[in-house]
Amino acid sequence: MNRPRPANRRRRKRDALVAAPEETEQSPTDWVRDQIQGHHNFFPELDERGEQLFDTLGGDPHTLEEAAQARLKDQYGIEIRLMPAQVMMIYQRRFDPHRRRLMISETLGPSSRRFAILYQLALSEYGAEINAMTEKAKAPDLATARLYKIALLNALTAATLMPYGRFLNEAESNAYDIELLRAPFEVSYEQAAQRLTTLSRPGSRGVPFFLMRIDSAGNVSKRFAAGHFPFSRYGGACPRWNIHQAFQTPGRIITQVIETPDGQRYFTLSRTLDRSLRAYADGAYAEQAIGLGCELKYAEKLIYARGLDLAQPNAVQTGPMCRLCERPNCRERAAPPAVKALVIDEWIKGVTAFPF
Repeated sequence: MNRPRPANRRRRKRDALVAAPEETEQSPTDWVRDQIQGHHNFFPELDERGEQLFDTLGGDPHTLEEAAQARLKDQYGIEIRLMPAQVMMIYQRRFDPHRRRLMISETLGPSSRRFAILYQLALSEYGAEINAMTEKAKAPDLATARLYKIALLNALTAATLMPYGRFLNEAESNAYDIELLRAPFEVSYEQAAQRLTTLSRPGSRGVPFFLMRIDSAGNVSKRFAAGHFPFSRYGGACPRWNIHQAFQTPGRIITQVIETPDGQRYFTLSRTLDRSLRAYADGAYAEQAIGLGCELKYAEKLIYARGLDLAQPNAVQTGPMCRLCERPNCRERAAPPAVKALVIDEWIKGVTAFPF
């Protein structure tokens, strides 16, 4: 009998380590992320419905909130009430179906309030279609199905606030300057950045961005990609990616060219998110940052890359989370790779505590 080759054994061990969480510990959020990424974060039917609803509301982004409130009242008998934080307590938005009342916390900023109102209208207008899409996905349980439904409603709401054709035209006209892109749609930095990851309509594609949102401890709460980017399925981002440094320069966009282990290079920009209103008694605020990027070949379309030598960029070598990264001699390595045997020598100290 032929014995398995060592390389084959290592490969099987690595595949098992990477695949095991998916097979045995997949959470509702992981399942939803897989569904969204399976569509490359692009749902053409939702973009079409969003454009239709935008036109129904008058086609003017600056009067969209007022028009949505009027339609909720006239068509569905739903009133909007801004409520004190003491009344809303832990809730930012809450719909009372008996009183036909949508209650929104006063602590929400203007862009979040508009999103909440448009979310309720999208649910009222296209609830049956969203339910059908949710059922078709065959979620494993009720909680996962509801989480997926919310993700679809969020996508439809974004498509209404930032209709595809108009949003793409503004993005291209302004060289993807996110601050200038926010203004005509009255949206937040995060809303505009996330919408940029959805522009994959055949014949009318935008730059295929990827996006990751982390907190100051490195926990990842969002992963989206219109194009290719080797996200770690679990864990955080590589410490060599300057998304972590964004917390040192709040509100400022910082750029970087990174190179992943497969030799692919990406142009990235990172920025902290604006703080929401928060009571002092609620304790410390966990800041968040967004990393947005694309393959280097698209960088010339971005205002953030102007003046840089993209032909010979000084790329920073990055990888996935440390446990899955096989780059040797990394000074920032926080854990040994799961598929490599450590080579420890008490007489030698190198740049990493985990030589292999």
